[in-house]
Amino acid sequence: MTAVVKRELLLEGLDCANCSTKIEKEVNEIDGISASMNFMTKTLTFETSNDSEFDSILGQINSIVHKYEPHVKVIDKNRDNDDNDEDDNDEKESYKGKIIQIGVSAVLFAICLALNLPNWMELTIFLISYLIVGGEVLLRAIKNIAKGQVFDENFLMGIATIGAFLVGEFPEGVAVMLFYQVGELFQDIAVDRSRKSISELMDIRPDFANLKVGDNMIKVFPEEVSIGDIIVVKPGEKVPLDGKVIEGYSMADTSALTGESVPRELEPGSDALSGFINNNGVLTIKVTKNYGESTVSKILDLVQNASSRKAPTENFITKFARYYTPVVVFAAMSIAFIPPIILQDATFSDWIYRALIFLVISCPCALVISIPLGFFGGIGGASKKGILVKGSNFLEALNNVETVVFDKTGTLTKGVFNVSEINPQNGFTEEELIEYAAYAESFSNHPIATSIMKEYGKEVDKAKVESYDEISGHGTKVIVDEKGVLAGNVKLMNKENISYRNVESIGTIVHVSVDGKYAGNIAISDEVKDDSKIAIETLKALGVKKAVMLTGDTKKAGERVGHELGLDEVYSELLPTDKVEKLESLDSQKPSKGKLVFIGDGINDAPVLARADIGIAMGGLGSDAAIEAADIVIMTDEPSRISSAIKIAKKTQKIVWQNIVFVIGVKLIFLIMGAFGIATMWEAVFADVGVAVIAILNSMRAMR
Repeated sequence: MTAVVKRELLLEGLDCANCSTKIEKEVNEIDGISASMNFMTKTLTFETSNDSEFDSILGQINSIVHKYEPHVKVIDKNRDNDDNDEDDNDEKESYKGKIIQIGVSAVLFAICLALNLPNWMELTIFLISYLIVGGEVLLRAIKNIAKGQVFDENFLMGIATIGAFLVGEFPEGVAVMLFYQVGELFQDIAVDRSRKSISELMDIRPDFANLKVGDNMIKVFPEEVSIGDIIVVKPGEKVPLDGKVIEGYSMADTSALTGESVPRELEPGSDALSGFINNNGVLTIKVTKNYGESTVSKILDLVQNASSRKAPTENFITKFARYYTPVVVFAAMSIAFIPPIILQDATFSDWIYRALIFLVISCPCALVISIPLGFFGGIGGASKKGILVKGSNFLEALNNVETVVFDKTGTLTKGVFNVSEINPQNGFTEEELIEYAAYAESFSNHPIATSIMKEYGKEVDKAKVESYDEISGHGTKVIVDEKGVLAGNVKLMNKENISYRNVESIGTIVHVSVDGKYAGNIAISDEVKDDSKIAIETLKALGVKKAVMLTGDTKKAGERVGHELGLDEVYSELLPTDKVEKLESLDSQKPSKGKLVFIGDGINDAPVLARADIGIAMGGLGSDAAIEAADIVIMTDEPSRISSAIKIAKKTQKIVWQNIVFVIGVKLIFLIMGAFGIATMWEAVFADVGVAVIAILNSMRAMR
């Protein structure tokens, strides 16, 4: 089977949202290519099975990009690229040049309006002013027409303003081009600001690592550090790579990854993840993952590429824009030529002017920019709260959640087992019972064994253990100080013919016998998380119809948690395959437009996460399997973050639809006004760039 290779290209200087959709469409027409254009990050991501022909593919993509945007520089992101500062400077210089251009044109325009000049001189100055501010627009329009790209904003603006000159409206032709360029400048600045604001939300990329080489320290790029290397992180620095603390004590700020304000204590043996900020002490860390596999790298990749999975609303707007502009252009032609032919006293100059206004209003850029920006802002805002959404489609889907299905252990409960009861029998004391159980479990690393060892609280002298036998699915059989000790479930007691006491306690029961005599039992249970109940209540308040729990635990333990949290249904004693079957059964019960969400730990529940409409992994911090398997990753262990994700989705959807209704509504009103001769060219330009700027500013609210 041929491997599919994913490549990313940065389209530096891309500032036309409408052009980006056309570029995406044409690149997808290249044989063997599947591409997605992210206008917000200026990134074109494509997959190909012909990586050996990459240079040829890159050449074709270059041709397509330059066909629409000749000034755009195509950069392969897989190769080293250190031009970020240079690009920022180029951007600032570009803005400065545009402001000077607009300023000079505006001064000439004002002089011409203020002075009573002869007609020929007035026309000359207006023409010079027009060419200074609009020359590049005309040039781009001519180049695009030569390439067969007629219906774009450059063509529409060029035709409208030249038309104004031809019908004798010189001041209006210049003023409209000036207003248009000022609006475009504001639009570019607004988009760039929003891009930077979202990037700053995820400003967790480490700039360097202090690599320890012998007794010396060298400052290197994180990519240059290998697994097993030793790095030093000083107070105030970001942890650059995932690793284990081998020396030092400190408090770490984890808010960039988790949205949590409470610092985390780091000490020898603790996991230190890239993106943590070291608050006070000096930490020496042994690196356990390369930079490309580290937590910070994976998170950045997820957030930056989230917009490549487009929401249905985005896809609808892209298709809408594709058909909308040509329809409006042909409507404008009808307005220009049909009324003067069929109506008495109608003049061509009047109806052509109306048609030109109609054309200016028609540009769909406000929609094409503001809709993806709204979703991008929502994803950025969610990441600030420790919620990683892998695509706009998943963010939009959260608006229609009908059924929420939870795993129990590690999701609704802490996944930390503690001894809840010690019940000695037949003359044994609590101390003796827990001691024998600790010796019996001393060689096991099972969570049950760990909880017994923790409760015992003393060092186990393993030299006293003469033999150790682990009986799968039953428990353990050991000899301690020449006494035969059994520790396990009822199946082990029955197998060894030990008469035991049946227990009604909730949780896992470990029965213990010594030399064939029943010594008692120990109950071990898992605690419910502090905010699980609030999470369920909030989800119900947000309109979730059914909250269900699936668990492999006993029926009694499952029902206890279900009753405590107010869940609608609880299914216990399920294997991973049973969980998939149960999920499919629940899925068949929901309405066709409703969505089913499964929340699990992302490791054991990978099949169920994949089967659900939306898979959410809890406690994804440092868990590769969680990040890979789920559609959304909650970077903390708090179930309440799920309702936060739904709230963010609902707010984002509201903003997106506000923009759609506002933009289409305003354009429709002005199109009608233009057709009836009520709107002037000024209002037409407002209906184009003015509306775009307002929609962009509204989209920025999704980040908060």
